[in-house]
Amino acid sequence: MPGQLNSLPEMKPFRRKLRKHMTPAEVSLWMMIKNRQLDGERFLRQFSIGHYVVDFYCHKHKLSIELDGEGHFTEEGEAYDKRRTEFLNSIGVRVLRFENFEIFQYPQRTLDEIRKYLTE
Repeated sequence: MPGQLNSLPEMKPFRRKLRKHMTPAEVSLWMMIKNRQLDGERFLRQFSIGHYVVDFYCHKHKLSIELDGEGHFTEEGEAYDKRRTEFLNSIGVRVLRFENFEIFQYPQRTLDEIRKYLTE
């Protein structure tokens, strides 16, 4: 795919809005992975790839972490997530998904699962 793919200028206002209005689950996971807290790996939040914004992204491992709340479990939400995942996979980005409740109820298991993807 030619040209710039990450951080498209037209996506900047949307990314900024999402960062300022993170969900409680996003805030909670961000507190666990920001500042290279997870095995020294750098994660970015609300990062755009093409015309999609992923919740968290580790460029070194081409790993996107998505947190799914109730909006993702509608027919429309599932179709959108499928298109986004197919696009990301087509450019070599792996997508790891968690439901919001997992971040709160199983934080260590969540981090362990992310670690698995970082070592593959």
